Amino acid sequence: MAHRTRIKICGLTREADVDAAIEAGADAIGLVLYPASPRALTPQRAGLLARRLPPFVTPVLLFVNASAADIAAGVQAVPQALLQFHGDESPAECQVGGRPYLRAARMAVGLDLLDFAALHAQATGLLLDSHVQAFGGSGKVFDWSLVPPRVPLPVVLSGGLSPANVTAGIQRLRPWGVDVSSGVEVAKGVKDAALLRAFCAAVRGADAAITAGMSPSAAQP
Repeated sequence: MAHRTRIKICGLTREADVDAAIEAGADAIGLVLYPASPRALTPQRAGLLARRLPPFVTPVLLFVNASAADIAAGVQAVPQALLQFHGDESPAECQVGGRPYLRAARMAVGLDLLDFAALHAQATGLLLDSHVQAFGGSGKVFDWSLVPPRVPLPVVLSGGLSPANVTAGIQRLRPWGVDVSSGVEVAKGVKDAALLRAFCAAVRGADAAITAGMSPSAAQP
C-alpha cells in the first residue's frame, strides 16, 4: 500500500486561496473561528468558504477556548466540519459540538504526549504544534524529538512547516497528516498558490520516497 500523508491547509480567508488549495491537492482546509487571530473568520464567512469545497475535502473549524454557543454557531454554519481545539479545553468541552475533533497539543519539554493522548482518547487525532505564549498557530518548528514512538492516536504534524522542511518532518515522524499555514503565505491570511503547490508536491514526494523504500511485506495494509 502506498504511503499517503494527508494535507491540511489552515488559516484560509479568501475564495481564491480555497480554490488554489483544492487544486494543489489539499485534503482539508482550516477555518479559524478565534477572534484574536489575524486569520479569524465569522461563522457566516466560514460557511461561505466551506461551500466551495468538493466532496472528500474536509472543512476544519479551529476554536480556542470558545463558548458552547460559539461552537454551536460554527457547527450550524459548517455542519460537515471537523472541529479543532487549540486552547485549554477539557475532553468534555471538546465534545460539546457533537462533531469529530482534533485536539491540539502544544509541544514543549514536560508535556507527556502519551498521557495527553490518553486524556483525549475520544479525539480523532492529535495536532502537534509549537508551544508559544499566545494560542493558535506559531509559525515555529518545535523539537521533533519530543514526539514519542507509537502515539495511540493519529498525529497531524504542525508548527512552522513549509515546502522546505515538510519532507524531513514526514520522513522522521511518519505522521497521519501535516498542517501548514504561515509557511504558504505572502501575508497573514493570504496564501500563495505557488507555495501551496510546492508544499503539496513536497508531501507527495516524501510519500513516494517512503513507499519506494518499503519492502513488499511492509507495504501491506
